[in-house]
Amino acid sequence: MAIGTIHDVVVQDLVVHPDDRGRLFEVLRRDDPHFREFGQAYVTTTYPDVVKAWHRHQNQDDYFCCLTGMVKLVIRDDRPDSPTGGTTQEVWLGEHKLRLVVVPRGTWHGWKCVSEREAMILNLVTTPYDPAAPDEERLPAHGALAYDWSRRDG
Repeated sequence: MAIGTIHDVVVQDLVVHPDDRGRLFEVLRRDDPHFREFGQAYVTTTYPDVVKAWHRHQNQDDYFCCLTGMVKLVIRDDRPDSPTGGTTQEVWLGEHKLRLVVVPRGTWHGWKCVSEREAMILNLVTTPYDPAAPDEERLPAHGALAYDWSRRDG
């Protein structure tokens, strides 16, 4: 398994503007170069040490931002026409590293909550969820893809 950067994945550090009242940061703007289209926005949470994986979409891109807690987002590129096919990319994001990560359609992805408290993730997707025809494939979190979710101490 090669760990590296995957073609079409965007990792954008977010700029935080603090003042006497609190903080403000923009997650995504329609004039960002990586913005494709808006379909739906939702928030999901993940408890500590829980893995939510593997998912893949054929028709939508995901824009992930972890608002509280921390997650390790893992993306696996199995797209047959991709120059980075076979590559796995790890991205840490959350309250200690505010980022937007664009996960392109056709890539397997999932995350593990690596913080001591629940992580809250904002997901902006390019197409709305259709319960009659969901654009989602799933694999088990452990054993289906060659990836070890356990913590690596060093």
